[in-house]
Amino acid sequence: MNTLQVAFADGVTIAKRNALKIRRAPDLLGGVVMLPIVFVLLFAYVFGSMINMPGMSYGEYMLPGIFVMTIVSSAQITGYTLTQDLRKGIFDRFRTLPMSPSAVLTGQTVSDVIMNLTSVVTMALVGLLVGWRVHTSPFEAALGFLMLLLFSYAFSWVTATVALALRTPEVFNNVATIMSFPLVFLSNAFADTARLPGPLKPIAEWNPVSTLVQAARELFGNTSPAMPVAGAWPLRHAVPVSLLWSLLLLAVFVPLATRLYKKAVSR
Repeated sequence: MNTLQVAFADGVTIAKRNALKIRRAPDLLGGVVMLPIVFVLLFAYVFGSMINMPGMSYGEYMLPGIFVMTIVSSAQITGYTLTQDLRKGIFDRFRTLPMSPSAVLTGQTVSDVIMNLTSVVTMALVGLLVGWRVHTSPFEAALGFLMLLLFSYAFSWVTATVALALRTPEVFNNVATIMSFPLVFLSNAFADTARLPGPLKPIAEWNPVSTLVQAARELFGNTSPAMPVAGAWPLRHAVPVSLLWSLLLLAVFVPLATRLYKKAVSR
């Protein structure tokens, strides 16, 4: 087999290894499933009763934001798992095996996409129970879900890079939380960015999370003509810009994470 085939086969093997870890640690999968349910119910019945959106229910407005918040939070599992493997010396074992250096990272990020798929499906089912609906064609809805999973995969490489740079689970958890909270809450996930004051408004409008949320709303049909028209260029072209963000993150962080991994296992 050529180098690319070897790397693919090794990545599949590592992905299977991580899937087995999920089976043996159901609490990990339980957190990925239960947390979205809690978020959907909390925002639908608590905040939804206090926030009015022109021309639509807050439940339909906020669910794409919940989708994006969950995949951003779940991407931290990639980094946390890598720091745990570093601490336990698992990478030293991998270094002695005839395997592709990129297989560990590829397998980890692919297995996390499976977890994110489970999480997104759970949120969609719970969302249907609380009144969320898709108002577009099956093709557009499928594209919306695929775009969410692509961004989750790309963002997993971001957290992998951060984890390999920091190397300890405790520090990584703190930094990842500090990094993800502003991304999610300084966006249009739960409120219209037009209501933000001063310099916070352009920051939120150019936030990749805002673009992804807007793209999901458009592809699921969770928009209303009564809503204010987005002024920022990324929000006016949310679907193609969201795809570009995912490709840009992959182009930057896949080689960077691979380089940091090679450095980590060479010590």
